[in-house]
Amino acid sequence: MTETFGLLLSGFATALQPINLMWAFIGCALGTAIGVLPGIGPALTVAMLLPVTAKIDPASALIMFCGVYYGAMFGGSTTSILMNTPGESASIMTALEGNCMARNGRAGSALATAAIGSFVAGTLATILLTFVAPFVADFGLKFGPAEFFALMVLAFVTVSSVLGASMLRGMVSLALGLALGLVGQDKIEGVARYTAGVPELVDGIEFVLVAVGLFAVGEALYSVLYDSKTAPPTQNKLSSMQMTRDDWKRSWPAWLRGTAIGFPFGSMPAGGAEIPTFLSYSTERKLSQSKADFSSAGGKGAIEGVAGPEAANNACATGALVPLLTLGIPTSATAAILIGAFQNYNLQPGPLLFQTSGDLVWGLIASLYVGNVMLLVLNLPMAGIWAKLLNLPKAQLYAGILVFASIGVYGMRQSALDLLFMYMIGVIGVIMRRFDFPVAPVIIGMILGPMSEVHLRRALSISQGDWSAFLTQPIAATLLILSALVLFVPMFLRRRGIRLGEDD
Repeated sequence: MTETFGLLLSGFATALQPINLMWAFIGCALGTAIGVLPGIGPALTVAMLLPVTAKIDPASALIMFCGVYYGAMFGGSTTSILMNTPGESASIMTALEGNCMARNGRAGSALATAAIGSFVAGTLATILLTFVAPFVADFGLKFGPAEFFALMVLAFVTVSSVLGASMLRGMVSLALGLALGLVGQDKIEGVARYTAGVPELVDGIEFVLVAVGLFAVGEALYSVLYDSKTAPPTQNKLSSMQMTRDDWKRSWPAWLRGTAIGFPFGSMPAGGAEIPTFLSYSTERKLSQSKADFSSAGGKGAIEGVAGPEAANNACATGALVPLLTLGIPTSATAAILIGAFQNYNLQPGPLLFQTSGDLVWGLIASLYVGNVMLLVLNLPMAGIWAKLLNLPKAQLYAGILVFASIGVYGMRQSALDLLFMYMIGVIGVIMRRFDFPVAPVIIGMILGPMSEVHLRRALSISQGDWSAFLTQPIAATLLILSALVLFVPMFLRRRGIRLGEDD
């Protein structure tokens, strides 16, 4: 413990150098902007910056890259809350309650709890990274293909049963996402499938295209078709920018729970922040004393539904650095590109990195503490500026969303077909909103579907086709039992409640 403190202090000596503070600020500001803009992610940004930063000192460049990485986690909540347009996939859960709060005049509170929750979770997760990284990484190594598949089954079942007006509608939305995820090359054999002979589909349907289509385009078109006829004229009225005492009371436990959920998931190669943010949302919805406030219950938005997922999101982003630095294992696309950044400077992440480049590693860890403070300073005072976007006329606001969404999607591959797909999916999003089908399961299915298929086939290959392998592995069996409980217990309780009602 004493040795760790000494190494951390030496890291602060590196991170607090003026040149490194400047690069940290640039990374945080750029990351926040990237998180706000739909269609552009930290992975793409870091990849574009790699050749530009080739001549910069390794510590400075890596500090900036990490600033971009977790700055995007901060910024993604802004458009999720104000425009229901997640800039990052991890901000999808924030959009559910955050945008509902914004439409009911509480954008300031939603933005504040997101910013403070990100700071709290980021700081606590960095402390955990500092002191318990090796232990969490060891636990992650216990997960094999069977365990990962069981984990994703749990995510599928939970996302379908909690979101939406019924489990059936949730399952239908999940099936749509799984179908979209199957388009493109087989991850194991490399054979193209379900492409209908369209060359652009060989690489699969871009996730950003689907997310922007369902959320940004779907939201804009739905607003034009329906909200203009039914929404009251005071829909975008903005009330107090301060969090009330009740907001604080409901937010701080959610911040802590979100951190506890997000950090372990970030430390395992489980597919990014989508699972922990959803599980955090599900947890807050089940534990909340104000379930009627949740958007799915027809409420005006529950602040804990913003606080928990945002905390889980940022804790997960920090947790992803555990296997990256200690084992050289990336748990996300951005982490994989960060490994390329290390290799650009002839550095190989792993256990030996702490011995051969200790000053750089501990400087990087110390910069996370500094970066979290910078991001809080950048985001919290600007909440009022961002919230003023709600005062824009709806026609200009949604026209701007469509323009930026189109630019972002077209800029990925310069493909007109991508734009066509985006608007087609946007129409599907309108239909789903109109008939109360949840949108989030589509995204979860698309992201995790291909990964779950790979883990399933690998597990069966290892067990030589023996399906009982999923029940003989303790962790996998536990996760599958939890999935069954989540799926069938609510149905049993509902039927029992109906029978008791009939008996009365």
